[in-house]
Amino acid sequence: MNPSFKFILALIISVEISLKSSLLTNLLIIFLALVYLICKHIKLSNLLLTLFMPLIAAFTVFATLYWFSPQPSLQNALSLSSRIYVYTLTIYCVSIDTTATEFARSFEQNFHLPSKFAYGVLAALNIVPRMKEAVKQIRTAGMMRGVYLSFWSPVLYFKAILVALNSAENLAQGMASHGYRENAKRSVIAAVPVKKSDWLQSIAILVLVNLALLTLK
Repeated sequence: MNPSFKFILALIISVEISLKSSLLTNLLIIFLALVYLICKHIKLSNLLLTLFMPLIAAFTVFATLYWFSPQPSLQNALSLSSRIYVYTLTIYCVSIDTTATEFARSFEQNFHLPSKFAYGVLAALNIVPRMKEAVKQIRTAGMMRGVYLSFWSPVLYFKAILVALNSAENLAQGMASHGYRENAKRSVIAAVPVKKSDWLQSIAILVLVNLALLTLK
């Protein structure tokens, strides 16, 4: 499915789930999301980590609504706490087989996202690994001079910010030297088309979710 369609579909489902409480619908979406992830051959460790990470937030919501509420309701507590897993798993289904580059290209071509914003996001994501390496180099250089820069040291992050600013300036100069001009019409290296199957799959999933919200409790 087109990356933009997957993102918008997950967003619509999340909004509809938040507007209407339906425990069975939440469980149905969670089940289908797990089946989809398994079909994508997700690693067992990643699947268990995905199920464990929202556990604290889901348990907190459940405990607040069931144990500390003046009028406790088990179904309402389970419904609201299960939403957290719906949000987590649907976003994971969107991102599992789609890279940030594909998302940026899809939003730029299909939803006319400004190219400077799309490329800016990609530049920021690509700078992150360099920032991590720069932080390691700064800490190593400090230790060689007998200065230990802890994780909370402001000196460490001040120097890292300087490295990031320098990288951003180099990137801007590189884009300009390659002919990038803001608001200019650009050619497409990798086209991301919208197919009929994208519309059909999106409509079918939305119909299924809305029927479940209307018929299930």
